[in-house]
Amino acid sequence: MAEGEGLRGIELTPELPVDEVADLGAAAEAAGFDTVFASGHYFNRDPMLALDRVAAATDDVALGPGVANPYDVHPVKLATQVGTLDEVSDGRAVCGVGAGDRSTLLNLGVERDRPLRRVLETMKVSQKLWAGDRVDHEGTFTARNAGLNYDVGEIPVYVGAQGPHMLQMAAKHADGVLYNASHPDDVAWAAERVAAGREQRPDSRGEFEFVVFASVSVAEERAAAREAARPPVAFITAGAEEAVLQRHDIAELDAARVAEAVEAGEYGEAAARVTEGMLDAFAVAGTPDEVAARLSAFLDDADGFVAGSPLGPDRADAIDLLGDVLDRV
Repeated sequence: MAEGEGLRGIELTPELPVDEVADLGAAAEAAGFDTVFASGHYFNRDPMLALDRVAAATDDVALGPGVANPYDVHPVKLATQVGTLDEVSDGRAVCGVGAGDRSTLLNLGVERDRPLRRVLETMKVSQKLWAGDRVDHEGTFTARNAGLNYDVGEIPVYVGAQGPHMLQMAAKHADGVLYNASHPDDVAWAAERVAAGREQRPDSRGEFEFVVFASVSVAEERAAAREAARPPVAFITAGAEEAVLQRHDIAELDAARVAEAVEAGEYGEAAARVTEGMLDAFAVAGTPDEVAARLSAFLDDADGFVAGSPLGPDRADAIDLLGDVLDRV
């Protein structure tokens, strides 16, 4: 791990009822996690409502969207949602923002146009609104004399990123990056891009965290852990760039077959089309010892870690196992 104590986060997906998400959030806090993220997809429950329940069930963990999508929600609306979360959690909000999943945005008829600009503008406008400014903005979205009628203050912003330009932009402008990857080769590659962005980062912007946001599935039985990883790996594969597929020797045709099923809403079929190579590349899936070894390799380059969906075949057991793993590494 880099200097100091890095972020120890967990993603709780609101595919579950929000009360169950709150219970898992409390379990995560007890297991030693310091940050809870909730993912946002139109087909799941609302992440902000889930996070409100997590806030009520916990005392100290930071919490926020991980990551919010500034295409299906207007960025000004997103800023006030996160600001409200900060208020109800007594100042514990963080904001993860990213360009959204390309395949599921297509279901909504949304074109992911100029993603880097959209994310950067969302971050900058949100920070102005939280600071109490009124905002006029004309770019990838429009805001005219927009403002919030309540006080917010500073909220850390983490950019969800995979590509080199988004990584460098995050390192230059954000408080941290949530790098969506599950393989040490990808993390080492990203570390070089983050370093390039940090060289351009003004000292006035303060510290920056390079956080690996990996799909994790842990269980005492390896086969069960890997089977549980198939659904999220299907979504990761569907959105993977050609260069990433090539880095892991994944055939573009195989990835395209997974993406076709995701875009058609056939999620079970998409999971069935996931290959062993995709599991190895896009998930940390196995026994506690295997997961600990992979995380140790990540932390040679990164400052912190988020355990992303699915966590394991049994989420509650997986949270306890992952708490022990994080203590070890």
